Amino acid sequence: MKKLVVIFLLFCGVGIMTPLVVTAAENQPQKVAAATAVNINSASAAELQNLPGIGPVTAERIVAYRTEHGRFASVDDLIQVKGVGQKTLENIRKLVRIE
Repeated sequence: MKKLVVIFLLFCGVGIMTPLVVTAAENQPQKVAAATAVNINSASAAELQNLPGIGPVTAERIVAYRTEHGRFASVDDLIQVKGVGQKTLENIRKLVRIE
């Protein structure tokens, strides 16, 4: 499935924003859409890797932390996982949920 990216261009001097749709290559990794939140208490390492800033090592650490310490009580608990810093946490905050 092709991923659509919407880019808004600002016309010089007019102040009107117009959408421009660009089609990305099919073989690029898919990232989580804002409307699809990942449950960090049940997501697999593969699902967690779809979050921005979460690679395979960090995804495995999240799963390992969850296995060792139990379910996350809040999204903020991710900061306890090595590899998840404040910047990464803020980038994924709206893309993850707790259930």
